[in-house]
Amino acid sequence: MKSNDCLRRIRYILDLNDKKMIGMFAEAGVEVTRTQTSAWLKKDDDPDYEECSDVMFATFLNGLINQKRGKKDGPQMPPEESLNNNAVFRKLKIAFNLQAEDILATLALADFYISKHELSAFFRRSDSRHYRACKDQILRNFLHGMQIKMRGESQPKSEEEIAEDASVDSKSPWNRPK
Repeated sequence: MKSNDCLRRIRYILDLNDKKMIGMFAEAGVEVTRTQTSAWLKKDDDPDYEECSDVMFATFLNGLINQKRGKKDGPQMPPEESLNNNAVFRKLKIAFNLQAEDILATLALADFYISKHELSAFFRRSDSRHYRACKDQILRNFLHGMQIKMRGESQPKSEEEIAEDASVDSKSPWNRPK
């Protein structure tokens, strides 16, 4: 997932204004301007849109961790040069102090279900044989679940969507009567 999309979603989830966004970067020891953050938050087709580098996004996530959990003793960890979805997912897990059950419940809020074993594969070292790359869909659903958890349902489901979900659920082999 693009850094800008994640940044935009995290800002909405946490209801951060520009001053708080700049403060997150400051928590990690980097000063940014309002113009920079504004350019990162613009839509892709906006002429003022600017790509948020992995280093700057990692800095923001480090600032989020510092703000939510408190700074570690010693010097600030340098931001990663490149981020993938697994690293973003791991940093969000640390920032919000989430356990596996919490993450699975958050994904369930977005109607997305995976097993605990699948989830643990995302947080393994990349050279582990059980490592699995976190796809955009999983990170997107996690962020959507966080949005529902922190801000409430973004859009209530229509009666047609509820009926469709019920018909799909009734056809599932997992939902057969015992």
